[in-house]
Amino acid sequence: MYRYLSAKEELLDLMVDAVYGEIPAPEPANGDWRGTLRSLAHHIRQAALRHEWFADLLAGRPHLGPHALAHTEASLAALHGAPGFDGIDTALPVVDAVNAYLVGAIRKEISVLRAERVTGMDEEQWQRAAAPYLDRMLATGRYPTLSKVVQDAAHPDADTTFDTGLDYLLDGIAARIAR
Repeated sequence: MYRYLSAKEELLDLMVDAVYGEIPAPEPANGDWRGTLRSLAHHIRQAALRHEWFADLLAGRPHLGPHALAHTEASLAALHGAPGFDGIDTALPVVDAVNAYLVGAIRKEISVLRAERVTGMDEEQWQRAAAPYLDRMLATGRYPTLSKVVQDAAHPDADTTFDTGLDYLLDGIAARIAR
C-alpha cells in the first residue's frame, strides 16, 4: 500500500475522509442553524461509534479530504448569514466550539466502551466493583457534592447525555448571539 502513499498519515487522511463520506449531507439550513449543527453532530457521533478509531483522529489538524471539507462547509454555511451571525468571524468560533464538544463527548463515550471490552465489565458491574472503595471515600465527608451525585443524580444513558450536553452548548451559543 505504501507504494501508492508516501506516509501513514496519508492513509489515515483517506480513512478519515471515507468516514466523512458516510455522513449524510444536511439540507440547506434556511436559518435553522441549530437543527443543522445538531444533525451533523449526531451523524458524526454515529459514524464514530461505528468506527471507533475515527474518534482518535477527530481532533488535531484540519481534515482536508473532499468529504471532510464538505462537512466543514455545511457547518459554516448553516451559520453564515443566519440571524445573529454577523459574519464568518462569528460563525467560525461556533463551529470550533461544537467540534470541541463533539471530540470530547465522543472520545469519552468510546473510552468507556473500550474499558468495558478490556475489563469485561459493563458500567453497572464496574460500579458494583468500585462501590466499596467509593463508599469509604465518600464516608470521609470530604466529597459532599460528589456524594450527592452518587446518591441522588439521574444517570442517563449515553444518548441522553450527549443530547443534553449538546443542548447546553447550543443554548449558550443562542443566548450569546441574541445579545
